[in-house]
Order: sequence, then structure tokens, then C-alpha cells
Amino acid sequence: MEDNIDVEAGENPFQPYLDALRKQLEHQDPIFIIGIIISLAVVVISFVLLKYFLSSKTVQSAVLLVGLCDSGKTLLFSRLLSGKFKKTQTSITDSSAPYKAKNEKGSSWTLIDLPGHDSLRPQYVEKFKSAARAIVFVVDSAIFQKEVRDVAEFLYFLLTDSAVSRNVPSLIVACNKQDITMAKSAKLIQQQLEKEMNTLRVTRSAALGTQDGSARSSVHLGKKGKDFEFSQLPMKVEFLECSARGSKGENGQADIGSLEKSLANL
Repeated sequence: MEDNIDVEAGENPFQPYLDALRKQLEHQDPIFIIGIIISLAVVVISFVLLKYFLSSKTVQSAVLLVGLCDSGKTLLFSRLLSGKFKKTQTSITDSSAPYKAKNEKGSSWTLIDLPGHDSLRPQYVEKFKSAARAIVFVVDSAIFQKEVRDVAEFLYFLLTDSAVSRNVPSLIVACNKQDITMAKSAKLIQQQLEKEMNTLRVTRSAALGTQDGSARSSVHLGKKGKDFEFSQLPMKVEFLECSARGSKGENGQADIGSLEKSLANL
């Protein structure tokens, strides 16, 4: 009697269902069964590929401070992090620190100050571009007229990069040093940059046409057949005015409220 109980307890409770399923499949067309197997394989493979894609995708959690030398990036970096004035010198490497946005969500980004020297810019842009949630392009508004060509070339380099175009980070053009009397307005800087970059687009496109694929991977800037405007770009673009130094100098506060507000909305 005990042996019979042990045998019954050891039976597979799903066996009746498996037997019924086997009988059903025995009466099905083999082509139908093969179709089911292929469909299941496609579902499994798609799930594996999706999981791989999501796990390999770079998280865009960085705010990059870029610009020419002496545009005020490093002081702006210090002001955003601590609010304090700090004497700076030309950077030869990157600096990074956690930045907590001034919003209700308490969003936190990694703020990265990239060197502005033209010989160092490309390698640091290459290093951090895929992680950029936003690019803060800092312009020296006081001497912009002298640097407009260099500023436009650096912006063109950034915006035609295939990775930047694909990831579409927000672009904030921070027109710095507004405490100086001769500083140009954000509106004027935007207009002059659009004209200069339109000219660059024509000359660079002509130059690329004479090369045999030796140029870096890049995309067309703006809309073909139309004069360039920042509104044509796939990412959100904002021009704003600020002063990392502030109107009261070293002992006063910086005028960066508009920039902090933009970073809070990322």
C-alpha cells in the first residue's frame, strides 16, 4: 500500500497535459509545426538583441562646457558648482564634478570642463561626446567680433559630428562676459554665427567633394538648399547671456541665472 502511494506521488503532475499536447501535435501538418518553431525562435532572438542594444547604449548624463581659450569656461565651471569666484588658467586637461540642477526633481549631471586649446579640443570632444546630455558652448561676448570665425569653425566641427547629430544633446550657447561694456548681445552673436556657418558649410562641402572618403564621419549642417539657421538643427538650441565674473567682480555673485534655469530644464 505504501509503495503505491510513493509511485503516485512520484508521477509528473503535468504528464496528462504533455500527453494531450503530443497527441494534438501528431495530427498537425508538419509545416504548421515548423512555422510555430520559427516564430518562437524569432521572438527569442529579437528579445536577446533588444536586451543587448539597451544594455550597450551609452547613458547621456554629462553636461559639457566647451569653447575657445579664455572664454570663461573654467570660471563658469567653478561658479556653477560652488558659486565662488576662482582665479583660473588655461586648462590642458578636463575637469569634472557632480552638478545638482536647481529644480524640484533634484536632477544630477556630471559637469565636465573641456580644454579650449585648438590642439586639444578634438581628442576631448571625441572622449566625451557620446555621454553628452547637453553641450554648453561658451562664447567671449566682449571679443566675439575678432573670434567669430574660430567660434563658427568649432561649432561647425561639433554639429557636423555624426555621434552628436545622432544623440541630439541640447545645445546652449552661453554668451559670457556680459559685464563688459563692449559685449555683444546673444541675438547678434546668433545672427553672425549663422552667416559665418553658412559660408563654412559651402566651403567645407566643396572641399569634401574633392576627397575620396578620407574625411571624418560627418553630417550635413542644416537643410540643403536653404541658408543655415540654428532652428534647422535636430537638437534643442538656446542662446543666452551670462557673466561668470559678475558685475561686481570677484567679491560679487555671478550672473548665471539664465544658464542655471536652462540646465534645470534638461
